[in-house]
Amino acid sequence: MVPFGGYEMPVQYNDLSLAESHNWTREKASLFDVSHMVQQRIGGTGAEAFLSKITPASLATLAPHQSTLSALLHPGTGGIVDDTIITRLGPEASSPWSSIDNDSFYVVTNAGCREKDREFFRKAVNEWNQEHVEQVTHYVLHRQGLIALQGPLAAEILTERLEDPSVNKLNDILFGQSRFLQLRLASGQLSSPVLASRGGYTGEDGFEISVTPAETPSIVETLLESAGKDRLRLAGLGARDSLRLEAGMCLYGHDLDDSTTPVEASLSWIVGQDRRAHGGFNGDEVILKQIVPKSKGGSAVSRRRVGLIVDGAPAREGAKILDQEGKEIGQVTSGCPSPTLKANIAMGYIKDGYHKTGTKVQVVVRGKPRAAGITKMPFIPSKYWKGGASPA
Repeated sequence: MVPFGGYEMPVQYNDLSLAESHNWTREKASLFDVSHMVQQRIGGTGAEAFLSKITPASLATLAPHQSTLSALLHPGTGGIVDDTIITRLGPEASSPWSSIDNDSFYVVTNAGCREKDREFFRKAVNEWNQEHVEQVTHYVLHRQGLIALQGPLAAEILTERLEDPSVNKLNDILFGQSRFLQLRLASGQLSSPVLASRGGYTGEDGFEISVTPAETPSIVETLLESAGKDRLRLAGLGARDSLRLEAGMCLYGHDLDDSTTPVEASLSWIVGQDRRAHGGFNGDEVILKQIVPKSKGGSAVSRRRVGLIVDGAPAREGAKILDQEGKEIGQVTSGCPSPTLKANIAMGYIKDGYHKTGTKVQVVVRGKPRAAGITKMPFIPSKYWKGGASPA
Protein backbone atom coordinates (compact mmCIF):
# COMPACT_ATOMS: atom_id res chain seq x y z
CA MET A 1 0.00 0.00 0.00
CA VAL A 2 1.17 3.52 -0.80
CA PRO A 3 -0.28 7.01 -0.24
CA PHE A 4 -1.85 8.30 -3.44
CA GLY A 5 -4.18 11.26 -3.89
CA GLY A 6 -5.07 11.34 -0.21
CA TYR A 7 -5.77 7.59 -0.03
CA GLU A 8 -3.85 4.43 0.82
CA MET A 9 -3.85 2.42 -2.39
CA PRO A 10 -2.44 -0.96 -3.48
CA VAL A 11 0.48 -1.02 -5.90
CA GLN A 12 -0.32 -4.68 -6.60
CA TYR A 13 -2.16 -7.68 -5.18
CA ASN A 14 -0.34 -10.77 -3.95
CA ASP A 15 -1.72 -13.20 -6.53
CA LEU A 16 0.08 -11.64 -9.53
CA SER A 17 3.34 -9.76 -10.12
CA LEU A 18 3.16 -6.31 -11.72
CA ALA A 19 4.01 -7.71 -15.16
CA GLU A 20 1.56 -10.61 -14.74
CA SER A 21 -1.22 -8.22 -13.69
CA HIS A 22 -0.45 -6.00 -16.69
CA ASN A 23 -0.57 -8.93 -19.10
CA TRP A 24 -3.71 -10.33 -17.44
CA THR A 25 -5.49 -7.04 -18.23
CA ARG A 26 -4.37 -7.19 -21.86
CA GLU A 27 -5.44 -10.82 -22.23
CA LYS A 28 -8.46 -11.21 -19.91
CA ALA A 29 -9.89 -8.59 -17.52
CA SER A 30 -8.89 -6.68 -14.40
CA LEU A 31 -10.85 -4.68 -11.87
CA PHE A 32 -9.36 -1.43 -10.58
CA ASP A 33 -10.75 0.50 -7.61
CA VAL A 34 -10.45 4.13 -8.75
CA SER A 35 -12.83 5.60 -6.19
CA HIS A 36 -10.11 8.10 -5.27
CA MET A 37 -10.98 10.02 -8.45
CA VAL A 38 -13.14 13.09 -7.90
CA GLN A 39 -16.62 12.71 -9.37
CA GLN A 40 -18.78 15.79 -9.67
CA ARG A 41 -21.75 17.16 -11.51
CA ILE A 42 -22.21 20.59 -12.99
CA GLY A 43 -25.74 21.80 -13.67
CA GLY A 44 -27.85 24.89 -14.08
CA THR A 45 -28.91 26.76 -17.19
CA GLY A 46 -25.36 28.06 -17.62
CA ALA A 47 -23.60 24.69 -17.31
CA GLU A 48 -22.65 24.23 -20.97
CA ALA A 49 -21.46 27.82 -21.40
CA PHE A 50 -19.53 27.66 -18.11
CA LEU A 51 -17.67 24.48 -19.04
CA SER A 52 -17.02 25.92 -22.50
CA LYS A 53 -15.29 28.84 -20.76
CA ILE A 54 -12.95 26.80 -18.56
CA THR A 55 -12.20 24.03 -21.12
CA PRO A 56 -11.58 23.96 -24.90
CA ALA A 57 -14.15 21.19 -25.46
CA SER A 58 -16.84 21.38 -28.18
CA LEU A 59 -19.72 20.81 -25.79
CA ALA A 60 -22.40 22.29 -28.05
CA THR A 61 -22.18 19.17 -30.24
CA LEU A 62 -21.76 16.66 -27.38
CA ALA A 63 -24.79 14.36 -27.38
CA PRO A 64 -26.45 13.09 -24.17
CA HIS A 65 -24.41 10.30 -22.56
CA GLN A 66 -21.43 11.11 -24.75
CA SER A 67 -18.06 11.83 -23.14
CA THR A 68 -15.00 13.79 -24.16
CA LEU A 69 -11.48 14.08 -22.79
CA SER A 70 -10.66 17.69 -22.01
CA ALA A 71 -8.63 19.91 -19.69
CA LEU A 72 -9.39 22.58 -17.13
CA LEU A 73 -7.37 25.62 -18.22
CA HIS A 74 -5.87 28.57 -16.41
CA PRO A 75 -7.03 31.96 -17.68
CA GLY A 76 -4.36 33.93 -19.50
CA THR A 77 -1.69 31.23 -19.79
CA GLY A 78 -3.76 28.28 -21.02
CA GLY A 79 -1.82 26.02 -18.65
CA ILE A 80 -3.52 22.77 -17.66
CA VAL A 81 -5.10 22.86 -14.20
CA ASP A 82 -6.11 19.21 -14.57
CA ASP A 83 -7.16 16.76 -17.25
CA THR A 84 -10.77 15.64 -17.10
CA ILE A 85 -13.52 13.54 -18.66
CA ILE A 86 -16.78 15.41 -19.31
CA THR A 87 -20.05 13.56 -19.95
CA ARG A 88 -23.30 15.25 -20.92
CA LEU A 89 -26.27 13.91 -18.95
CA GLY A 90 -29.98 14.41 -19.60
CA PRO A 91 -32.85 14.43 -17.09
CA GLU A 92 -32.18 11.33 -15.02
CA ALA A 93 -34.43 9.61 -12.49
CA SER A 94 -31.61 7.75 -10.77
CA SER A 95 -30.00 8.55 -7.43
CA PRO A 96 -27.55 10.30 -6.98
CA TRP A 97 -28.58 11.97 -10.23
CA SER A 98 -32.23 12.62 -9.41
CA SER A 99 -31.85 16.37 -8.89
CA ILE A 100 -29.87 16.92 -12.06
CA ASP A 101 -31.14 19.62 -14.39
CA ASN A 102 -32.39 18.86 -17.87
CA ASP A 103 -28.95 19.62 -19.29
CA SER A 104 -26.03 18.92 -16.98
CA PHE A 105 -22.63 17.28 -16.93
CA TYR A 106 -20.76 14.56 -15.06
CA VAL A 107 -17.11 15.55 -14.63
CA VAL A 108 -14.26 13.36 -13.35
CA THR A 109 -10.94 14.86 -12.23
CA ASN A 110 -7.77 13.60 -10.56
CA ALA A 111 -7.46 12.88 -6.85
CA GLY A 112 -3.98 14.38 -6.73
CA CYS A 113 -5.47 17.72 -7.79
CA ARG A 114 -8.43 17.55 -5.41
CA GLU A 115 -7.71 20.69 -3.37
CA LYS A 116 -6.42 22.71 -6.30
CA ASP A 117 -9.43 21.77 -8.44
CA ARG A 118 -11.84 22.54 -5.61
CA GLU A 119 -10.48 26.07 -5.35
CA PHE A 120 -10.44 26.44 -9.15
CA PHE A 121 -14.11 25.46 -9.41
CA ARG A 122 -15.10 27.56 -6.41
CA LYS A 123 -13.55 30.67 -7.88
CA ALA A 124 -14.72 30.01 -11.44
CA VAL A 125 -18.33 29.25 -10.42
CA ASN A 126 -18.55 32.30 -8.15
CA GLU A 127 -17.22 34.60 -10.87
CA TRP A 128 -19.59 33.09 -13.43
CA ASN A 129 -22.66 33.42 -11.25
CA GLN A 130 -21.83 37.03 -10.44
CA GLU A 131 -21.52 37.92 -14.11
CA HIS A 132 -24.27 35.84 -15.76
CA VAL A 133 -28.02 35.42 -15.47
CA GLU A 134 -27.73 31.74 -16.46
CA GLN A 135 -26.47 30.23 -13.21
CA VAL A 136 -24.23 27.22 -12.53
CA THR A 137 -24.25 24.65 -9.73
CA HIS A 138 -21.25 22.50 -8.79
CA TYR A 139 -21.63 19.44 -6.59
CA VAL A 140 -18.99 16.86 -5.64
CA LEU A 141 -20.29 13.28 -5.32
CA HIS A 142 -18.52 12.61 -2.03
CA ARG A 143 -17.59 8.97 -1.34
CA GLN A 144 -19.14 7.85 -4.65
CA GLY A 145 -17.50 4.61 -5.78
CA LEU A 146 -15.76 4.28 -9.13
CA ILE A 147 -14.53 0.94 -10.43
CA ALA A 148 -12.79 0.28 -13.75
CA LEU A 149 -13.45 -3.05 -15.44
CA GLN A 150 -10.81 -3.32 -18.15
CA GLY A 151 -9.73 -5.90 -20.71
CA PRO A 152 -11.03 -7.95 -23.64
CA LEU A 153 -13.40 -9.94 -21.37
CA ALA A 154 -14.86 -6.84 -19.69
CA ALA A 155 -18.05 -6.65 -21.76
CA GLU A 156 -18.69 -10.37 -21.40
CA ILE A 157 -18.32 -10.20 -17.62
CA LEU A 158 -20.52 -7.13 -17.21
CA THR A 159 -23.21 -8.51 -19.53
CA GLU A 160 -23.64 -11.54 -17.27
CA ARG A 161 -24.70 -9.29 -14.38
CA LEU A 162 -27.12 -7.02 -16.26
CA GLU A 163 -30.73 -6.89 -15.13
CA ASP A 164 -31.83 -7.79 -18.68
CA PRO A 165 -29.02 -8.35 -21.23
CA SER A 166 -31.57 -8.48 -24.07
CA VAL A 167 -32.61 -4.89 -23.33
CA ASN A 168 -29.32 -3.29 -22.29
CA LYS A 169 -27.02 -4.59 -25.01
CA LEU A 170 -23.47 -3.46 -24.25
CA ASN A 171 -22.51 -3.71 -27.92
CA ASP A 172 -24.73 -0.67 -28.45
CA ILE A 173 -22.59 1.39 -26.05
CA LEU A 174 -19.55 2.56 -27.99
CA PHE A 175 -16.28 4.00 -26.73
CA GLY A 176 -16.95 7.39 -25.17
CA GLN A 177 -20.61 6.65 -24.47
CA SER A 178 -22.39 5.85 -21.21
CA ARG A 179 -25.66 4.45 -19.90
CA PHE A 180 -27.42 3.90 -16.59
CA LEU A 181 -27.64 0.18 -15.86
CA GLN A 182 -28.83 -2.06 -13.03
CA LEU A 183 -26.79 -5.09 -12.06
CA ARG A 184 -27.96 -8.34 -10.52
CA LEU A 185 -26.03 -8.71 -7.26
CA ALA A 186 -24.83 -12.02 -5.84
CA SER A 187 -27.69 -11.78 -3.34
CA GLY A 188 -30.18 -11.83 -6.22
CA GLN A 189 -31.23 -8.24 -5.62
CA LEU A 190 -30.88 -5.50 -8.20
CA SER A 191 -28.39 -2.75 -7.60
CA SER A 192 -29.27 0.92 -7.70
CA PRO A 193 -28.68 2.38 -11.17
CA VAL A 194 -24.96 2.68 -11.93
CA LEU A 195 -23.45 4.93 -14.58
CA ALA A 196 -21.34 2.76 -16.89
CA SER A 197 -19.03 4.71 -19.20
CA ARG A 198 -17.24 2.82 -21.96
CA GLY A 199 -13.56 3.64 -21.89
CA GLY A 200 -10.72 3.67 -19.40
CA TYR A 201 -7.06 4.30 -18.76
CA THR A 202 -5.52 1.15 -20.22
CA GLY A 203 -6.08 1.27 -23.98
CA GLU A 204 -8.30 -1.81 -23.67
CA ASP A 205 -12.04 -2.09 -24.04
CA GLY A 206 -13.76 -1.63 -20.72
CA PHE A 207 -16.06 0.36 -18.47
CA GLU A 208 -15.68 2.87 -15.69
CA ILE A 209 -18.66 2.34 -13.40
CA SER A 210 -19.89 4.99 -10.96
CA VAL A 211 -21.53 3.30 -7.97
CA THR A 212 -23.28 4.50 -4.81
CA PRO A 213 -21.04 4.29 -1.70
CA ALA A 214 -23.21 1.70 0.02
CA GLU A 215 -23.19 -0.71 -2.93
CA THR A 216 -19.57 -0.41 -4.06
CA PRO A 217 -18.31 -3.43 -2.03
CA SER A 218 -21.19 -5.70 -3.07
CA ILE A 219 -20.84 -4.82 -6.76
CA VAL A 220 -17.08 -5.47 -6.68
CA GLU A 221 -17.63 -8.80 -4.89
CA THR A 222 -20.40 -9.77 -7.33
CA LEU A 223 -18.23 -9.13 -10.40
CA LEU A 224 -15.26 -11.02 -8.96
CA GLU A 225 -17.37 -13.99 -7.81
CA SER A 226 -19.39 -14.18 -11.03
CA ALA A 227 -16.41 -13.96 -13.38
CA GLY A 228 -14.13 -16.24 -11.39
CA LYS A 229 -10.35 -16.06 -11.03
CA ASP A 230 -9.78 -17.53 -14.46
CA ARG A 231 -11.26 -14.40 -16.07
CA LEU A 232 -11.07 -11.47 -13.62
CA ARG A 233 -8.49 -10.31 -11.08
CA LEU A 234 -7.99 -7.20 -8.99
CA ALA A 235 -5.21 -4.89 -10.19
CA GLY A 236 -3.36 -2.02 -8.52
CA LEU A 237 -1.50 1.20 -9.30
CA GLY A 238 1.58 -0.55 -10.70
CA ALA A 239 -0.22 -2.27 -13.56
CA ARG A 240 -2.42 0.79 -14.09
CA ASP A 241 0.69 2.91 -14.66
CA SER A 242 2.38 0.60 -17.17
CA LEU A 243 -0.91 0.03 -18.99
CA ARG A 244 -1.63 3.77 -19.35
CA LEU A 245 1.94 4.43 -20.48
CA GLU A 246 1.70 1.80 -23.23
CA ALA A 247 -1.59 3.49 -24.21
CA GLY A 248 0.21 6.86 -24.45
CA MET A 249 -1.92 8.45 -21.72
CA CYS A 250 -0.71 11.26 -19.46
CA LEU A 251 -0.46 11.23 -15.68
CA TYR A 252 -1.07 14.65 -14.18
CA GLY A 253 1.80 15.95 -12.07
CA HIS A 254 4.25 14.04 -14.26
CA ASP A 255 3.37 14.45 -17.94
CA LEU A 256 1.06 17.44 -17.42
CA ASP A 257 1.19 20.42 -15.07
CA ASP A 258 0.05 24.01 -14.61
CA SER A 259 2.74 25.38 -16.92
CA THR A 260 1.96 23.02 -19.82
CA THR A 261 -0.57 23.87 -22.53
CA PRO A 262 -2.56 21.28 -24.52
CA VAL A 263 -0.49 22.06 -27.63
CA GLU A 264 2.81 21.42 -25.86
CA ALA A 265 1.32 18.20 -24.46
CA SER A 266 0.43 17.00 -28.01
CA LEU A 267 -3.24 17.29 -27.05
CA SER A 268 -4.25 19.87 -29.66
CA TRP A 269 -7.03 17.50 -30.70
CA ILE A 270 -8.97 18.30 -27.51
CA VAL A 271 -9.44 21.84 -28.86
CA GLY A 272 -12.62 21.52 -30.96
CA GLN A 273 -12.76 22.92 -34.48
CA ASP A 274 -15.49 25.38 -33.50
CA ARG A 275 -13.36 26.52 -30.56
CA ARG A 276 -10.41 27.11 -32.87
CA ALA A 277 -12.59 29.34 -35.02
CA HIS A 278 -14.24 31.35 -32.25
CA GLY A 279 -12.17 30.87 -29.07
CA GLY A 280 -13.92 31.97 -25.89
CA PHE A 281 -12.10 29.66 -23.46
CA ASN A 282 -9.41 30.26 -20.85
CA GLY A 283 -6.02 30.84 -22.45
CA ASP A 284 -7.40 30.93 -26.00
CA GLU A 285 -5.14 33.85 -26.90
CA VAL A 286 -2.10 31.64 -26.18
CA ILE A 287 -3.35 28.22 -27.30
CA LEU A 288 -4.83 29.25 -30.65
CA LYS A 289 -1.55 30.92 -31.64
CA GLN A 290 0.41 27.84 -30.60
CA ILE A 291 -1.68 25.60 -32.86
CA VAL A 292 -0.67 27.66 -35.92
CA PRO A 293 2.89 27.10 -37.27
CA LYS A 294 5.24 30.09 -37.31
CA SER A 295 5.34 29.84 -41.11
CA LYS A 296 1.65 30.69 -41.14
CA GLY A 297 1.80 33.51 -38.63
CA GLY A 298 1.35 31.56 -35.40
CA SER A 299 3.67 31.21 -32.43
CA ALA A 300 3.89 27.38 -32.46
CA VAL A 301 5.60 25.86 -29.38
CA SER A 302 9.19 25.37 -28.26
CA ARG A 303 8.67 21.86 -26.87
CA ARG A 304 6.39 18.88 -27.46
CA ARG A 305 5.43 15.69 -25.63
CA VAL A 306 6.79 12.61 -27.42
CA GLY A 307 7.13 8.86 -27.00
CA LEU A 308 10.51 7.15 -26.80
CA ILE A 309 11.94 3.65 -27.05
CA VAL A 310 15.12 3.47 -24.96
CA ASP A 311 17.89 0.89 -25.30
CA GLY A 312 19.38 -0.78 -22.22
CA ALA A 313 18.01 0.17 -18.81
CA PRO A 314 14.58 1.84 -18.48
CA ALA A 315 14.48 5.65 -18.29
CA ARG A 316 12.60 7.19 -15.38
CA GLU A 317 11.09 10.59 -14.70
CA GLY A 318 13.71 13.34 -14.77
CA ALA A 319 16.12 11.60 -17.14
CA LYS A 320 17.74 14.03 -19.58
CA ILE A 321 17.17 13.68 -23.31
CA LEU A 322 20.20 14.57 -25.47
CA ASP A 323 20.73 15.01 -29.20
CA GLN A 324 23.34 12.93 -31.01
CA GLU A 325 26.05 15.46 -30.11
CA GLY A 326 25.22 15.33 -26.42
CA LYS A 327 23.31 18.62 -26.12
CA GLU A 328 20.36 18.55 -23.71
CA ILE A 329 17.08 18.91 -25.63
CA GLY A 330 14.45 17.57 -23.24
CA GLN A 331 13.45 15.51 -20.23
CA VAL A 332 11.61 12.25 -19.55
CA THR A 333 8.38 12.58 -17.56
CA SER A 334 7.30 8.89 -17.37
CA GLY A 335 9.04 5.64 -18.20
CA CYS A 336 8.96 1.90 -17.54
CA PRO A 337 9.68 -1.48 -19.10
CA SER A 338 6.78 -2.43 -21.38
CA PRO A 339 5.54 -5.95 -20.57
CA THR A 340 3.77 -6.09 -23.95
CA LEU A 341 6.61 -4.87 -26.17
CA LYS A 342 9.46 -6.28 -24.07
CA ALA A 343 11.16 -2.90 -24.51
CA ASN A 344 11.78 0.20 -22.43
CA ILE A 345 9.25 2.91 -23.19
CA ALA A 346 9.02 6.49 -22.00
CA MET A 347 7.37 9.80 -22.72
CA GLY A 348 8.75 13.25 -22.18
CA TYR A 349 9.12 16.75 -23.57
CA ILE A 350 11.60 17.52 -26.31
CA LYS A 351 12.68 20.63 -28.16
CA ASP A 352 10.51 21.39 -31.18
CA GLY A 353 12.14 20.06 -34.33
CA TYR A 354 13.34 16.86 -32.68
CA HIS A 355 9.81 15.52 -32.18
CA LYS A 356 9.37 13.70 -35.50
CA THR A 357 8.97 9.91 -35.43
CA GLY A 358 12.24 8.13 -36.14
CA THR A 359 14.51 10.88 -34.79
CA LYS A 360 17.53 9.37 -33.02
CA VAL A 361 18.35 10.78 -29.58
CA GLN A 362 20.02 9.73 -26.34
CA VAL A 363 18.59 9.39 -22.85
CA VAL A 364 20.78 9.54 -19.75
CA VAL A 365 20.07 6.52 -17.54
CA ARG A 366 22.18 5.88 -14.42
CA GLY A 367 24.69 8.48 -15.61
CA LYS A 368 25.18 6.89 -19.02
CA PRO A 369 23.75 8.08 -22.36
CA ARG A 370 21.58 5.35 -23.91
CA ALA A 371 20.48 5.19 -27.53
CA ALA A 372 16.80 6.05 -28.00
CA GLY A 373 14.36 6.94 -30.73
CA ILE A 374 11.22 9.03 -31.01
CA THR A 375 8.16 6.89 -31.69
CA LYS A 376 4.44 7.37 -32.16
CA MET A 377 2.00 6.97 -29.29
CA PRO A 378 0.15 4.93 -28.27
CA PHE A 379 2.98 2.43 -28.15
CA ILE A 380 0.54 -0.41 -28.85
CA PRO A 381 -2.77 -0.29 -30.77
CA SER A 382 -5.79 0.74 -28.72
CA LYS A 383 -8.70 -1.71 -28.55
CA TYR A 384 -11.58 0.62 -27.78
CA TRP A 385 -15.03 -0.71 -28.72
CA LYS A 386 -16.25 1.34 -31.69
CA GLY A 387 -18.60 -1.26 -33.18
CA GLY A 388 -17.99 -4.32 -35.32
CA ALA A 389 -18.24 -8.05 -35.05
CA SER A 390 -16.87 -8.41 -31.51
CA PRO A 391 -15.61 -6.18 -28.70
CA ALA A 392 -12.41 -8.22 -28.73
